[in-house]
Amino acid sequence: MTTTKVPSRMRAAILEHFNEPYKLIYMDTPLARYLEGHDILVQVLAASYCHTDAVFALGSMGHSTPRVGCHEFAGQVVALGPQVEVESLGLTVGSKVGVPGRGYRPCGECKECIIAGAHPKARAKRYSPFCPHMKNLGFTADGGFQQYAIVDSRQVAPLPECMTAVQAAPLMCAGLTVWAALELARNCHGARKVAIIGAGGGLGHIGVQFAAHLGMDVLAVDASDAPLSLLSTVIKSLPSSMSNRVSIHDARRLNVERALQAVGENRAVEGELAGVDAVVLLPDSQAAFDTGMKLLRNHGTMVVVSFPKNGFNLDAKDVVFRDIRVVGSLVGYNHQLRDMLAFADANAINVSIRTFALDDIQSLVQESHRGEGGKLVVDMSL
Repeated sequence: MTTTKVPSRMRAAILEHFNEPYKLIYMDTPLARYLEGHDILVQVLAASYCHTDAVFALGSMGHSTPRVGCHEFAGQVVALGPQVEVESLGLTVGSKVGVPGRGYRPCGECKECIIAGAHPKARAKRYSPFCPHMKNLGFTADGGFQQYAIVDSRQVAPLPECMTAVQAAPLMCAGLTVWAALELARNCHGARKVAIIGAGGGLGHIGVQFAAHLGMDVLAVDASDAPLSLLSTVIKSLPSSMSNRVSIHDARRLNVERALQAVGENRAVEGELAGVDAVVLLPDSQAAFDTGMKLLRNHGTMVVVSFPKNGFNLDAKDVVFRDIRVVGSLVGYNHQLRDMLAFADANAINVSIRTFALDDIQSLVQESHRGEGGKLVVDMSL
């Protein structure tokens, strides 16, 4: 069943070969009769660009082309597959939904699917976005840079009533990823003081707002002028009771002791017992990793979100003698996605967004290389 007539042809931006620009094409629209199992057909209203899209386009992720990119988008449900659990998922034809890239058609049989599906907040049984057999929209299955997309009903979340698709799209990866990282940090020793490295980027400026609204004291660290300027704007948008808990620091001239004093930590008196409880590491540079280690207190937690090709160099003394925990975080589960959307809506989280038409996808990519922070989004209405 569809709410509107779905055209037989649609526009899409496809990556035909690695290290080449996206190609704008007309292609057959996936129709309702193609839906299997838990599939839904979504009319894409907004599609957000992520740093990982750039990594994929270089051929650095071991996947193949041709591929329609984008793993964070939002749209409207126009058709439901035969096994969609409408009541438990809260979906119907016409629902506005956010779509993260993971996980499309997981196996439902592996330990990942069984354990995740048994979580008390899980709405779908035998389902996990971390299933090793699933597909990932934008990488191993076609993503959001097209007018219509087939997605898994269990990977999406209904949008809050007042949230637009353009506002929601960046939250599907950037928002969910940093939300899950902060949740992991809070679960490790109950972190109350956190440093976000790369705080002025697409994930970082969202994470700073999340952390402030969660009652954390935040060191917002970045190493570029435009992201630092964006951070100043973000902090001004916070209520004064929260903005006073966030301090901005330029990593290029960071004084660790002075930065820690901004969150009430005195290393001159307490030594390495003073520091933040957790660091959320977003850049993929060794310098950023080292900065995070310097800011952590003994027994603190480094939450690593980035994945540089050659990895990070870790001093074993930090792990053994300082009892630093280093953990990774990769996006999140569907219940975290729903929690994050509700939190973002309730607290008026403001994502810095610049919009582009699908026809201007190359301008969007070029703009992303400037590294000015915020998120770049294809608005399908343009």
